[in-house]
Amino acid sequence: MRHPLVMGNWKLNGSKHMVNELIAGLRTELSGVDGCGVAIAPPVMYLDLAKHALSGSHIALGAQNVDVNLSGAFTGEVSAEMLKDIGAKYIIIGHSERRTYHQESDELIAKKFAVLKATGLIPVLCIGETEAENEAGKTEEVCARQIDAVLNSQGAEAFKDVVIAYEPVWAIGTGKSATPAQAQAVHKFIRGHIAKKDAAIAAQVIIQYGGSVNDKNAAELFAQPDIDGALVGGASLKADAFAVIVKAAAAAKNT
Repeated sequence: MRHPLVMGNWKLNGSKHMVNELIAGLRTELSGVDGCGVAIAPPVMYLDLAKHALSGSHIALGAQNVDVNLSGAFTGEVSAEMLKDIGAKYIIIGHSERRTYHQESDELIAKKFAVLKATGLIPVLCIGETEAENEAGKTEEVCARQIDAVLNSQGAEAFKDVVIAYEPVWAIGTGKSATPAQAQAVHKFIRGHIAKKDAAIAAQVIIQYGGSVNDKNAAELFAQPDIDGALVGGASLKADAFAVIVKAAAAAKNT
């Protein structure tokens, strides 16, 4: 049985005060909640502060990006070994904002995936289609291509103990969201696509939904058989809103 994971992506938001206050709120709101893994990904500047604030809790530390290099003359970059050293566990790669604003290719993201696996960190591989691609009926084609960048270069085994986050780009920060049935159909396709190479690996991979999850749609989304939690943006910046999503995931997978 897969263990759901809800992860908060703080994006470019934060301050020392916010880190301490938000994590204190999360610890209170999520006290006694089990049945669902929880992680947060603050900006890299605040990872160490967050790690100390999380000490003794069941909330894991994540990060929003990683470089393909482990060391060297790469000004401004952060390596997988540095992230591991500071205590991060889950590393987001391939987010649509990185693909769009930083022109990150499928090939580059696959290299990041490989570096994280080699370092013993857990990739959270973001995939998903734009609104234009969705309207053109290319959702499955896009998701397959983004998965295949890893699948064809590293094999199905690379997806062991990995997280995939399906994020319909048209639903991020727009207030729009795929219906539970639409999201389930894509999640089922993703799992089935990996299963063509290795059914056992496909069965255990965690596939999150990452498109405007909130207190209104969380329960229905998590009730779907192939949706294993969520990658949460804006709602993760408020302890009570994020806790509602975590509790919904825990409840849905324990019924």
